[in-house]
Amino acid sequence: MKPDTHSSPIITVIGGGSWATAIVKILCENDVHIRWWLRNIEDVEYIRKFGHNPNYLSDVQINRRKVRTFYQLPKALEDATHVILAVPAAFIQDAMKDVRPEDLQGKVIISAIKGLIPNENILITDWVESAFSVPKGQICVIAGPCHAEEVALEKQSYLTIASTDVLQAAHFAKMMSCRFLQAHAIKDIYGVEYCAVMKNVIALACGIAHGLNYGDNFQAVLVSNSMQEIQRFVDAINPMQRDLMASAYLGDLLVTAYSQFSRNRTFGNMIGRGYSVKSAQVEMNMIAEGYYAIKSIFAINKQYQVNMPISKAVYRILYEKASPASEIQKLKAQLR
Repeated sequence: MKPDTHSSPIITVIGGGSWATAIVKILCENDVHIRWWLRNIEDVEYIRKFGHNPNYLSDVQINRRKVRTFYQLPKALEDATHVILAVPAAFIQDAMKDVRPEDLQGKVIISAIKGLIPNENILITDWVESAFSVPKGQICVIAGPCHAEEVALEKQSYLTIASTDVLQAAHFAKMMSCRFLQAHAIKDIYGVEYCAVMKNVIALACGIAHGLNYGDNFQAVLVSNSMQEIQRFVDAINPMQRDLMASAYLGDLLVTAYSQFSRNRTFGNMIGRGYSVKSAQVEMNMIAEGYYAIKSIFAINKQYQVNMPISKAVYRILYEKASPASEIQKLKAQLR
């Protein structure tokens, strides 16, 4: 599908959380028509009436002249030129259960999900391609160090749009660029997507260490070693020339590892302080993608056998109920 340059794009955003809300806010800055699907009919009606999301980023005012809300997904997809997936990876299959391949035919699909399909252990883009017969060149990924909370505050932010069709990515990057956000295009869709998954796992490790009262010195070493771990893993799965120091890779890792807005860091911090996984999930009432991702990463790495001591420690803590203090103590000897 070639980009339509003669009329305003119609963009369907799937998801009702903070990142979906932030994406809607960004798109409202530009000449596009937005269709926003939310699972809960009460939320749909509330946004129609009051112009903001009652549950997430509720201070963000939604431009109701540009945004139409839906609770029936196939209806929201009609006539759309672009579809943005902004549902946590663990729930995307359920959210899309009523969608047929013909509903997505000819549309550009953009994943704003930083996770893997649980149990199947595949990237969102590969799942979209396989489940809905969408050509790889019509799939993009949104990446970059960009927390929804700072978008809500209109803090200067940056995004990277990745696709095997870099012209398609560049076209969509223009739709996502506005007065407080810059977006650019690259071709490394797999590297960007795997790094986005891995940085959530690393943020869990940073949070666990912080919850155990390790300081900034240790976290700096942990993050630098993590970047090496990510590079080993990504190069094993998808070897190509890429600069992991770019903002889509290192920048995204840093903001997720250090920011007060990082759900994964917050979740890890609670685990380090002694919370159980279940109690941390209940108290947060938000999804930490890294919790699901590390299980998939651990399964994938059984094939590649990459040395990943930080990821292994996180997996053992979350899924084998290993002591956070003991695992981080063992990890210390392996860091340089």
